Amino acid sequence: MAQKVLAITSCAVGVAHTYMAAENLEQAAEAMDVEIKVETHGSIGVENPLTDEDIQEAEGLIIAADTEISKERFSNIQIVEVGVQKGIQRPKELIQ
Repeated sequence: MAQKVLAITSCAVGVAHTYMAAENLEQAAEAMDVEIKVETHGSIGVENPLTDEDIQEAEGLIIAADTEISKERFSNIQIVEVGVQKGIQRPKELIQ
């Protein structure tokens, strides 16, 4: 079974960087044969929300955000937390 990773992306404005980071993480995961699901916190709210099942199945969570993301639903999972720019510039590194 492929490794499964979750991610949350968000930028202060909630537009371009949120989705650029999500797209780059998705592309890097595909190239690495890693399953990923990305929840975006954009200007129109939360899209593609992570479910309890997603969280139970995942090996880790990447938070690439410049806004405050509540971590309480992720108490049993390894978290890597960085600014949104790192999600855009270093997606492979974050997935590893």
